Amino acid sequence: MLPLGASVVLLVVHAVSAAIWVGGLVAIFVVARVASATLDTGQRIAFFRALGRAYGIVGGLALLVALASGAVLLDDHPWDGLLTATAIVAGCLLAVTVAGIAQAKAMTRLRRRALQTPDLGERVRRGAVLAGLLRSAIGLLTLTLVVLGAALVA
Repeated sequence: MLPLGASVVLLVVHAVSAAIWVGGLVAIFVVARVASATLDTGQRIAFFRALGRAYGIVGGLALLVALASGAVLLDDHPWDGLLTATAIVAGCLLAVTVAGIAQAKAMTRLRRRALQTPDLGERVRRGAVLAGLLRSAIGLLTLTLVVLGAALVA
C-alpha cells in the first residue's frame, strides 16, 4: 500500500492525465467538424498532419501515464473479474489507438496522393470510414475504461 502522500500525488497525476486524454478526444472531434467545414482539402491535410503530430505526443503520453498510474493505484485490488475486464479494455484501447495512429498516417499519405490522382477517391472514402470506426472504438473503449475505473474505486 502506498503512503497517503504518494497516493494523493499519484491520484492527481492520474486525474490530470485522464482528463488530458478524454478532453483531447472531445476537442479533436470538435476541431475535426470545424476544420472540415472551413478548410479546403489541402489545408485540411496539412492541419490534421500537424495536429496529429502534436496531439500524438501529448495524448499518447497522457494515456500511458493514466494507464500506468491507474495500475499502480489498483495494485492492492484483488484480481477479480472487474479488474481483469479493466485490464483487457486498457490493452484493447492501447492496441486500437496504435492502429488508429498507423491508419491516420497512411490516410495522410493517401490524401496527399489523391490531390494529384483523383481516381483514388474511393480508397480515400473507404479509409475515411475505417478512420471513423477506429475513432469510435477509441472513444467507446475510453468511456468503458472510465466506467470500469469508477466501478473499481466505488
